[in-house]
Amino acid sequence: MDSQMIKILIVDDSPIFQKLYTLLFRADPELRVIGIVNDGAEALAFVANQRPDVILMDLQMPVMNGYEATRRIMETDPIPIVICSASSQHDDVNKTFQAVEAGAVAFLNKPAGPGHPDFQSSVANMIQTIKLMAEIKQVKRMRRPAQAREEGTRLMPGAMSFANAPRVVAIGASTGGPLVLQTILGFLPRNYPVPLLIVQHIAEGFVKGFAEWLGSTTGFPIHIAEHNVRALPGHVYLAPDNLHLGMSAGGTLVLSGDAPENGLRPAVSYLFRSVALTFGPSAVGVLLTGMGKDGAQDLKQLKERGGITIAQDKESSLIHGMPGEAIRLEAALHVLPPEKISALLVQLVNSRGVLP
Repeated sequence: MDSQMIKILIVDDSPIFQKLYTLLFRADPELRVIGIVNDGAEALAFVANQRPDVILMDLQMPVMNGYEATRRIMETDPIPIVICSASSQHDDVNKTFQAVEAGAVAFLNKPAGPGHPDFQSSVANMIQTIKLMAEIKQVKRMRRPAQAREEGTRLMPGAMSFANAPRVVAIGASTGGPLVLQTILGFLPRNYPVPLLIVQHIAEGFVKGFAEWLGSTTGFPIHIAEHNVRALPGHVYLAPDNLHLGMSAGGTLVLSGDAPENGLRPAVSYLFRSVALTFGPSAVGVLLTGMGKDGAQDLKQLKERGGITIAQDKESSLIHGMPGEAIRLEAALHVLPPEKISALLVQLVNSRGVLP
């Protein structure tokens, strides 16, 4: 039985969180803490002798921080690393996305104290994430564009013709999404002629840092969506914390506090349904890596209304739950890795002579 348990290494210099994590994980029969260390240097020494299934990594630590430890572990002996940080600190948010770029597979807020109303839900989310990340047998790294951005146009599939020029590209992603989104945007030309709307499932408090990181690494103007603001071509709009994102027929963004869908707000389903109903055959929907089923059924609705629908392939997905469900439902017209998703998005506008 013990050999089947998920072995966890805790890397955190806080005695309070060391104790909290240990108590929480010991209460679950599927989890076992095999080590507790105080900084990244000790983590490197530990994994040189023992291999955990998952590492729970703090960011701000003495001697060696979590970003540097993540980078070095991923270069030598990749292990699923879950970053657990205090997202209210701006430096933590920046380092979180640096760690994601270095290969961390997920990131979470540190749980609130036991008396907090969100304590149980944050603990449940942490344990679910750890168990899911432990199932990853090989940590996949996204291939970033090595050449100029325009290289993406040379990755296009064969000649294709589309009846309608797209007016909006709607993208949904969850676990593993940030690096995939970085790759897709990295292969698109900066003068991409339609707005891109994104729902990325992300821990509360991280979206501002995510926008800054995505903008700085792709060159695209990245905005946290605001209600009733006109969506501009070549701009990227991220759903804010706790609000659904959609788009009106007049081209303005719609934010909604409607009930969560699939247990989520913002939900990919809301975004896909919005563009399907509003733009139909002039909308493109892209469903990327992530756990669960959010977006799959509404991607099918978009397909049925004549839109172009794309799902990420299994080989390049960190977690194939969402795109896999879309494929099962026959909701995706195209199943592609990230670079080829970019190529198709370019082809969609090139076929109508929109790009030079």
